[in-house]
Amino acid sequence: MHQEPLTRYEAACRRRTVVSSLIIFILIPATIIFGVVVMDQSAYMAISLLVVIYTLIPFFMVFERRRPKAREIVLIAMMAALTTVLHIFFHVTIPVQAGTAMVIVSGIALGPEAGFLVGALARLVCNFYVGQGPWTPWQMFCWGLLGFLAGLAFNRVDVDDLRKNMRINSGSFRIVMGPVLCVAFATALAYVSYLIWPGRDETFFGWRLYVFGAAGLMAGVLLQRKRLPADGLTMALFTFFVTFVVYGGIMNVCAMVNASAMPGADPISFNTLRVLYIAGVPYDAIHAGTAAAFIFLFGEVLTGKLERIRIKYGIYR
Repeated sequence: MHQEPLTRYEAACRRRTVVSSLIIFILIPATIIFGVVVMDQSAYMAISLLVVIYTLIPFFMVFERRRPKAREIVLIAMMAALTTVLHIFFHVTIPVQAGTAMVIVSGIALGPEAGFLVGALARLVCNFYVGQGPWTPWQMFCWGLLGFLAGLAFNRVDVDDLRKNMRINSGSFRIVMGPVLCVAFATALAYVSYLIWPGRDETFFGWRLYVFGAAGLMAGVLLQRKRLPADGLTMALFTFFVTFVVYGGIMNVCAMVNASAMPGADPISFNTLRVLYIAGVPYDAIHAGTAAAFIFLFGEVLTGKLERIRIKYGIYR
């Protein structure tokens, strides 16, 4: 079948996505592992700064063959600052994970590269107030990854359509059923695997939820890539699954690695990780649930405002 050649803009987007994926899934994890294995844990700030530098590479590829406008840099700084302020405010008042929701909103409205940059920068700044430590590079990576996956999964509104309608059209629930069914099927497989081969697990709630959930989530994202509508229900469901599986799954590994460096702590092993996954399910569910609730209430309004700003000022085009 004959395929039409890609436009210059489409080719640039595809090139940025490839570079971003290599940096996010290979270079940044390798840097964090290098910091854990080779460098002392007190060097976490150096690793954190390297993560920020890495995230700048795909973002500034947006400005290929032209100089970036100040308004484009200001928008990223504004979203990172707003994410930081909201996270700190709710951190000391009501236990709602508004920062996580804002990172996902940034990825949906501004694209995967900007979403990762907002997440990584905001987490670095947040930890100056809520506590820096060896966990900082891991949290930067997790928040950035949430923004990146949101930008990949959701359909950014077409500029011409938005100029005509000046609103984001809510999609049918049938569109989001694909990812939901993928996650539900993966969870069912996890339960079946527990029944057939429980191993040393005493409960189904543990590492199987994260591993099988991650597989189902990735299958769902690939199934509906760039087609998920940016309505409240769809964004809330996506936020819950991606936060629970991705953020929770990675940060449990972080907890094991950082704890292993303490005197008398359990060594790095699958048994230690199994216990952490079981103990982390309630916290990860609350984290994901409060972020999903925030984005259900305010996500559609925020993405609409960001889309209008992006179109009014011709940002990232």
